[in-house]
Amino acid sequence: MKRYIILKYIYQRRISKRELDTGVLSLESAMPAVSTEQLPEHAVSELKTDPQVQLVVPTMPTRLISPVESKPAALHTPLASNWGIKAVRADKSRYNGAGVSVAVLDTGIDRDHPAFAGMTLIEKDFSDHGNGDRNGHGTHCAGTIFGRNDGHQRVGIARGIERALIGKVLGDDGAGQSEMVFHALTWAMEQQADIISMSLGFDFPGMVSRLTAEGWPLDLATSTALEAYGGNLRMFDAIMAVLKAQAAFGVAPLVVAAAGNESRRELKRDYRIATSLPAAAEDVISVAAVGRTDGKFVVADFSNIQARLSAPGVDITSAWPGGGLRTVSGTSMACPHVAGVAALWWQFLQQADIKPTARNVAARLVSNARKNVFVANTDEADIGQGLVTAP
Repeated sequence: MKRYIILKYIYQRRISKRELDTGVLSLESAMPAVSTEQLPEHAVSELKTDPQVQLVVPTMPTRLISPVESKPAALHTPLASNWGIKAVRADKSRYNGAGVSVAVLDTGIDRDHPAFAGMTLIEKDFSDHGNGDRNGHGTHCAGTIFGRNDGHQRVGIARGIERALIGKVLGDDGAGQSEMVFHALTWAMEQQADIISMSLGFDFPGMVSRLTAEGWPLDLATSTALEAYGGNLRMFDAIMAVLKAQAAFGVAPLVVAAAGNESRRELKRDYRIATSLPAAAEDVISVAAVGRTDGKFVVADFSNIQARLSAPGVDITSAWPGGGLRTVSGTSMACPHVAGVAALWWQFLQQADIKPTARNVAARLVSNARKNVFVANTDEADIGQGLVTAP
């Protein structure tokens, strides 16, 4: 029997501000309910006839988007020049993300790290590995979004964030299952996260490799993995549609995801892989990674194409479990730059007496992105709408 993810909608009566203002109380909101079960194929067919069931899809493996180790020279760069914060102009912004709630779905967090001192960190483990971060990836990403100073080193972009949701959707080995991500997405929405950051990927190649290693013929393994990938894409889009529909009720978070590190431009210029799940899902802000060269920015060799925005992702210094800092590279490092800047724009709109939503914050991110900071002949497919920029 295979393990399947089941999506149902639970309709709840919610009163929006508009309803209160107009006196028209006729709307219901649909909240996604995700469950998982081991099912034989005949039971799947029967389940799909249930009018309450929206989708039934096979689960598939997920993995962190593994960071690329920085070159030795980068490790000796003075830490005071945390270039990503300056590149997105967060160092010049008068906003700090105060009052904004961010969810980080990753490998957990080292809650005792000095970069998170004084914060309210709400942890929930979806991986069965237990809370905490024994990998480092989640702590590094969280540090870039909202880390406080570490000595004289500025770690994070939105240092005024006081409340963060930490969903552990990847185990200590960096691996997980797609059901963990879907459960965490609904949890983050229930906890009223404003922004959700995910530096992870749905592992289609890994699923094919695992099945063939178990003796499956290559065509059957590929077909099975493709079915799972397509189903999980529909599941992700369905949940994103629900999030979008919640905007009238003030519970529609902006979702940001890393584009992926599978490209290999250092081997061949056109060796570029397209953005995949979850970054490829509808209404998700996908993020490519850039580095520096001769006073300009350049796409990272590893960064996948067709992302919506780009952000610093090469030689990024942030928090690491055990109380220290570490410098690594990847679109995983670019994604939290966008999440942090999104928190600044969220606060900007609040202070301008404009209700922040995923839609209008995304519009600010896109409209204020810069393209005139890249090396000549940069392909838009590599950088999206440009380099994310703080208010």
